[in-house]
Amino acid sequence: MSIEQLPDRARVDAFDKVRGTTKYAADFQRPGMLHAVLVPSLIAKGKVVRVDTAAALAVPGVLRVLTPEDFPEPNPDFEAPTAEDEEEEDGEGYAVPSTVVNMIAYRGQPIAVVIAETLDAAVEGAEKVTGQYQEEPFSVVMESPGAQREPIDEAVVAGNAEEAFGRASVIVEETYVSPTQHHNPLELLGAMAVFEDGRLTIYDTTQHTMGVKNAIAASLWIDPARIDVKSTSVGGGFGQKAHAYGYSVIAAHAAIQIGRPVRIVIPRGHIFHIASYRPRSRHHVRLGADSSGRMIAAHYVAEHENSREGGLSPAEYHEGTPRLYDIANYHGGGIQVRLDRQDAGYMRCPFPHQACFAFESAVDELAHKIGMDPVALRLNNDGQTDPLSGKPYSSRFVTECITEGARRFGWSRRSHAPGSMTAPNGAQVGWGMALGNYPSPMSPAIATLRIGANGRTRITVSGHEMGQGIKTTIANTLLQGLDVDPNGLEVVIGDTSAAPQHQTGASCGTAGCVPATLKAVRRMQAALQELMDGRSVPGNIHRQLATIRRPYLQVEVSEVAPGQGAEAIEYLRVSGDGAAGPEYPEFTSMSWIAHFVEVRVEPTTRRIRMPRCVSVVDCGRVISPRTARSQVHGGVVWAFSAALREATEIDPRYGGYLNCDLAEYLIAVNADIGEIEVGFVDKPDPLANSAGLKSLGEVVMAGASAAIANAIFHATGKRLRSMPFRIEDLL
Repeated sequence: MSIEQLPDRARVDAFDKVRGTTKYAADFQRPGMLHAVLVPSLIAKGKVVRVDTAAALAVPGVLRVLTPEDFPEPNPDFEAPTAEDEEEEDGEGYAVPSTVVNMIAYRGQPIAVVIAETLDAAVEGAEKVTGQYQEEPFSVVMESPGAQREPIDEAVVAGNAEEAFGRASVIVEETYVSPTQHHNPLELLGAMAVFEDGRLTIYDTTQHTMGVKNAIAASLWIDPARIDVKSTSVGGGFGQKAHAYGYSVIAAHAAIQIGRPVRIVIPRGHIFHIASYRPRSRHHVRLGADSSGRMIAAHYVAEHENSREGGLSPAEYHEGTPRLYDIANYHGGGIQVRLDRQDAGYMRCPFPHQACFAFESAVDELAHKIGMDPVALRLNNDGQTDPLSGKPYSSRFVTECITEGARRFGWSRRSHAPGSMTAPNGAQVGWGMALGNYPSPMSPAIATLRIGANGRTRITVSGHEMGQGIKTTIANTLLQGLDVDPNGLEVVIGDTSAAPQHQTGASCGTAGCVPATLKAVRRMQAALQELMDGRSVPGNIHRQLATIRRPYLQVEVSEVAPGQGAEAIEYLRVSGDGAAGPEYPEFTSMSWIAHFVEVRVEPTTRRIRMPRCVSVVDCGRVISPRTARSQVHGGVVWAFSAALREATEIDPRYGGYLNCDLAEYLIAVNADIGEIEVGFVDKPDPLANSAGLKSLGEVVMAGASAAIANAIFHATGKRLRSMPFRIEDLL
């Protein structure tokens, strides 16, 4: 089967979403369903001395108020499945999430949960629960006196950066800041739990159903074989839903204790306080180049905020930046700043978004200092070998991304001097560009494909649909290779009762499920050929099976990443993890992108607008052109929002978040976004996997904020190094 030419099919879930029939976690209901509402702590750190539940229990419809004493201690004998080479990190671990607590580590932690017949009764009951606290001093921002600075254990090193700086003709050194940000997916966090006949079923808004399954098993002493977790469709995740939260355990425990289905949905204001977020970070970048514009040295230290125990490591900022260019001498360090807040976590394009903003801003500053065109400087520093591993890239078409983007954008018409371009209305015009990259990992996956004589086709595979279009890529791959009725096709993902589900994030979802689907298609082709044994039967596969009186034909396959063995599949079955990459035994696999942005700065208000953007991506083979373009559009909008709008405001006096709603947490809207032109190199990567694809969802955001910052400098001559960029920064 060839996948060189894939049609631009419509999304398979489009009609259901338009008609409002798509079911999310909160849409599932059962007769007798109860509602649960959490009671948040009102202090940032300390101890709960007493919880008064009497007034809550007096509310009509309230059945129970659960406190920490109602929950068992986690099973000490439950071993969370963890890769041998991967430490369990509190910030991303899923074995034992906290539920309701007596010891408060951050503001908003639940101290009780109210269970009621109606949502109104549960809300009223939660408002009547009161707590008495013994408060402790706390630190919630990086500048707080009690913030604990913790350097990473080992630096990321290639060559000898300090020696190379001694040979540099031009050096730039600056600090760049990225703010705290929250994901704000459209669908709120929530779950519905059903306990029947000794079996627990959880309908959860999660990117990691296997993680939720193991979290509940460990927390409630339940055999994982008795737990099914279903995430049929997620209304946006962006990394926030990539690990288990305590609310899933709470819903499960309440359903078991009371014997009725229980649903819990977390309000957005409370999500701000208990869910993961993008941490505020500072990036100290030093670059050195010779007189020809070759970058010969880089020193980069990233520091970010986290909880006291969170495991999100600042070393990950160096997974992409050393690979942007052919810089032989690189030194990367990092610092955790420990605070009394919840765990920081992955948010769309984690690490490369902030890292590329800093690094690509510094590269632009270097180009300006040298007097070299930013495009020419970047083309002058392209390379085909990973400086960290010394291995070749599986594919790298950075030069093609840059040259095609520059052609489409009309970069040759750009004047060099900052502040030299104006619009007819007097607005300052700036043209900027930047590169971005993101690792291209791959998850092991299992696929079962069943084609029936009745016109139905069902494929179950590892993965989660959270709006990125993964069901469409699966369908596109299957329909390209098999003559089946597309109207009878059912794609089942995100359901642990159907197949082991890998944690879908970090752009490894499509890279896992599509190669597995492709393998299933090829296995089915071979099985059909064997079944027909040379017979010629007219019609599609359904008709052929009906003609020979075969009710169905089924195949099951598994697929692993390059260098992985059968143990990866076994690890997937118990954990839902096991992704490999971007460094594989023989090569390093990354996706690449070049962004070209025009901004206009109004002469009086100093408001910044972005009328157009051109983004060209090297992501290997494009499996679903329609969803791929949508991913790029979404990534650019995210980057615009991050650069010009979004920042979570923290109150250092009380430890809470001040703008925890969509009225005051500013995000980009349609009126903010101009024309976004998308291009793809669309050359298969034969080394990465059998489908020739590489990651896309994350890379589209990398570098875009830097391109905006660089365009603002070109428009105004003022370099902005701290996001978000606001009007007052240009006054």
